[in-house]
Amino acid sequence: MIDRDLIAVLGFALMFALMLLRVPIGVAMGIAGVLGYGVVSGWGPALALLGKVPLSTVTDYKLAVIPMFILMGSFAAAAGMSRELFNAGSAWFGHLRGGLAVGSIAACGGFAAINGSSVATVATMTNVALPEMRRAGYEPGFAAGVIAAGGTLGIMIPPSVIFVLYGIMTETDISQLFAAGVLPGLLAMGMYAVTIQIVGRLRPQHMPRGARHGWHERFSALREIWSTAALFLLVLGGIYGGLFLVDEAAAVGAIGALVIGLARGRLSRRAIMECLVSSVRVSASIMVIVIGAYLFGYFLTITQATQQIVEFMVHLPLGAYGVLALIMIGYLILGAIMDELAMILLTVPIVFPVIMQLGFDPVWFGVIIVMAVTLGLVCPPVGMNVFVLNSIARDISLPRIYAGTMPFIATDLVRLLVLCAFPAISLWLPRTIA
Repeated sequence: MIDRDLIAVLGFALMFALMLLRVPIGVAMGIAGVLGYGVVSGWGPALALLGKVPLSTVTDYKLAVIPMFILMGSFAAAAGMSRELFNAGSAWFGHLRGGLAVGSIAACGGFAAINGSSVATVATMTNVALPEMRRAGYEPGFAAGVIAAGGTLGIMIPPSVIFVLYGIMTETDISQLFAAGVLPGLLAMGMYAVTIQIVGRLRPQHMPRGARHGWHERFSALREIWSTAALFLLVLGGIYGGLFLVDEAAAVGAIGALVIGLARGRLSRRAIMECLVSSVRVSASIMVIVIGAYLFGYFLTITQATQQIVEFMVHLPLGAYGVLALIMIGYLILGAIMDELAMILLTVPIVFPVIMQLGFDPVWFGVIIVMAVTLGLVCPPVGMNVFVLNSIARDISLPRIYAGTMPFIATDLVRLLVLCAFPAISLWLPRTIA
């Protein structure tokens, strides 16, 4: 008789072994899932599963929202909106010590509001803000750390690909999740700005003051970001005004970004094609991870590993918040070694039933889980944001970038505790607009 518990353990071991061998995460999950499913139920059903899951995933209408939001961000970046956001931030804050860094955080937050990807936010702002900070005399490692941390806002401030996936997997209202991310996202921006000021006092040589801009320059720079504000209001205003569903809003946002770019003469035919190709590549990589996670999820279901883990965690003598703390520790560990999308897709089917049985709010937990994922984006040894930044600014070594992110990792841990202790920060806005 097959020991299904042993097969489940071996399946996890195979998946992590393949990841250590640098097999793409989605492929590693898919291989482990199909092989494990075949061992338990036979190779005929396993091959049938392999044929069914990819097709059903890529034709799932609910997942169409992901490439549309990615395309919107791509068009917005090509249209120069990220540059305008940084110019506005530097005009208002550049005269402060660390002002360009604060301006970069503000620009990351603004760009996150029209782009659902953390990696895209980091890649864009590295090209826009990093050269300016280095030219102003900022210590390169700290400047890079600012952008890596600011990039995490891309999946907290709506629209967010992670919120979309969490909402689809848990059948939680995505519009409620988007609303729940607003105040925590603004809190993150404020805490990052305070962190920059503290580091500036302790190490003033890391961030010199810039020139003070006059009020005319400040308001002129502010007027230039009208397109970003218009696009943000079009998407979220349409959702909460009842004009669009979330997937429709994503398509409208992509078209809106395209129209704005064309109207301003910043999107040539070649630039449009580059945006389309780039969006297809990013969307395809996400879909591979989604397919792999679904295949592995079927394997966990047939071994009953998910049900046993849920039973075990619910009956731990730790209390509801003790179990939540254990889950968060697990996410922090996984975040240091695993891609954020794979982490969400792999763990949510396991931990979400636990959270529901413990009586926590699913919208609030969506914010908490995204908060935990953002830490993984900048934590060593894998931190995806750090690797993306290093691939663009190759002269700044990974250790220097990680050193620059450390103050922000400490800040994020404090923010995670605050959001856990005060659920109202996340839930006030969704309940107000419901």
